[in-house]
Amino acid sequence: MNDLQRLAELIRNRNSIERNIASITGRPALTGHTGEYIAANIFDIQLVESASEKGIDGHFNTGPLADRSVNIKWYTVRQNLLDLTLESPPDYYLVMTGAKAGALSSRGQVYPATVSSVFLFEWKTLLAALQQRQVKLGVATSVAEYLWTGAEIYPEQRNCILVLTSTQHEQLELFA
Repeated sequence: MNDLQRLAELIRNRNSIERNIASITGRPALTGHTGEYIAANIFDIQLVESASEKGIDGHFNTGPLADRSVNIKWYTVRQNLLDLTLESPPDYYLVMTGAKAGALSSRGQVYPATVSSVFLFEWKTLLAALQQRQVKLGVATSVAEYLWTGAEIYPEQRNCILVLTSTQHEQLELFA
């Protein structure tokens, strides 16, 4: 079997897996939709009805963030970049990431869909820090390492706005 035939077989397998994922999430098996589903279930978030809602993916149902809006991101690799919505920004950004990127080029890299870390950024605080640093805001906004560290809620609980339960830790570990 040549590489093209093998690739076609693997894509057929992936398509089958994606149909199974979509049957659980109710949306296409894209990383963004799947991440929203995972976060909604672990962090008790009510997702908005429309997946195309500008800037807000849902609202926290319970706890100290009840009724606060959230934009959920799932990046398979952490590059210290964050896609920000300037129109109708959420109260919080909940960001799940895979391992921190080491290489400058993606050539030869594999970015598996895992959750190594979770971060919770409060929009107004993040915006003030980014404006102070005069960072260009929008898609692929560069967020300084100290901001990521301060926002971490998993695996280390550095940000105490949303304290994780042992059950939430166990659920996140399912995706490690």
